[in-house]
Amino acid sequence: MLKIHRSNCTDLYELTLQTLERGAWFNLINPTPAELEQVAATTGTPLDFLKAALDEEERSRIELEETHMLVITNIPVMRGHDSYDALPLGIVLTPDYIITICLESNEVLADFKPENHRLFSTFKKTRFLFQILYKSATLYLKYLKQINRRTDEIERYLRRSMQNEEIFQLLELQKGLTYFAASLRSNGIVLEKLLRLRSTSQVQHLLKMYEEDEDLLEDVIIENKQAIEMVEMYSRIMNGMMDTFTSIISNNLNRVMKFLASMTIILAIPTMVSSFMGMNVDVPFGGNGGFIITLLFAVGVTALSAFGLWRKGMF
Repeated sequence: MLKIHRSNCTDLYELTLQTLERGAWFNLINPTPAELEQVAATTGTPLDFLKAALDEEERSRIELEETHMLVITNIPVMRGHDSYDALPLGIVLTPDYIITICLESNEVLADFKPENHRLFSTFKKTRFLFQILYKSATLYLKYLKQINRRTDEIERYLRRSMQNEEIFQLLELQKGLTYFAASLRSNGIVLEKLLRLRSTSQVQHLLKMYEEDEDLLEDVIIENKQAIEMVEMYSRIMNGMMDTFTSIISNNLNRVMKFLASMTIILAIPTMVSSFMGMNVDVPFGGNGGFIITLLFAVGVTALSAFGLWRKGMF
């Protein structure tokens, strides 16, 4: 899907390939080969730049050519109630346009809509790039807080009952944290490189930075570092929780096995007594009242055995 927009001081309006204006924003979501070729021909962008972000395993990086700069960053996505992942987002800067390419619709770009047109300008390409990166960094923080709240909920459930479902949910959240950690570190490298590129003549015609832009880039770097610290902290907490609950589950299993072993011993005593006294031979107390005496003897021995096992903490 290809959407072309351009903003002015009062609105964000849609364009077509036939009505292009300088400062337009090409937004490609899971594009077809024909759309990629159209955009490449219209903007003069190398086709490799447009296809780079369509690989789910693509790492964050920056590529430079004489008239084009490709920035690939990994953005967070939420795929389910407890499932989080990271997805490559390609941003191409040209002298006249800015192009974004992603495999899926995402919350990062969805925020740049007509209702928020006063908050961004597509023709200010450098600032728009940094605003996209800032939105991505803040979205990481938002999802990390959600993961933390969800972890607390699962912990409360696990305190009451040990179910496999909750353990699997923790594993899914832990996997999401792992994806976030790898993506944030690679994004941090890209941000630091952008900060270094601000003073090089090689990209000044593409990456024009004013004081406000430099402040915004520094804010993005700060947010990204904060997200990295939160991921590391939550990962340590999650690992500790997994180890703790694994030990608790093992301990609970041992307690159940001890209880079952104790009950087996207790139930075996009256069975053994009744087996001896039910033999078809002469046995003590075989006359009148023998059944009552045998029953009381079995109950007494069983009670003594149960008391001894209780004193030893078997149940």
